[in-house]
Amino acid sequence: MPEDDRGVTRDLHRKLGVDLFNHVWELLEKPGRTKEEDERMVHAAHASRYHWIHAGEAANHATGEWQIARVYSVLGRAEPALHHARRCLEILEEAGIRGFHRASACEGLAKAHSVAGHVEECLRYIELAKAESESITDEEDRKVLFDQLREIPEYRD
Repeated sequence: MPEDDRGVTRDLHRKLGVDLFNHVWELLEKPGRTKEEDERMVHAAHASRYHWIHAGEAANHATGEWQIARVYSVLGRAEPALHHARRCLEILEEAGIRGFHRASACEGLAKAHSVAGHVEECLRYIELAKAESESITDEEDRKVLFDQLREIPEYRD
């Protein structure tokens, strides 16, 4: 296994990236999360993204940025949510990745703009997500995307 400059293998980075990503989801879905758990969730999302630098490809990197943006959006922190949502889309565009990943990036930007109070930009990214969803062939992926879009107050079917 190739190692990073600290001697950590790609497999270990991957395992840590996955475990931390899943831990963030557990915290996102936890009712009555405490302030300390909110902080832990932020740190875990960033740590997961760090490990994907060493273990993943562009889609993994973008997904990590998307999750960080989601965490900040859930916490009502617009500026870092917008930063990471924009970074997610940049990574996908640089790699030429479309479909579910790009639609999710647009959903993340819509959510971050909603938190920031940027209604027009929010609506624009909702429409971009819907348009990109046309290329998603997996029905479960489409369901996930639209479930997430429906969480945005500005969303209309």
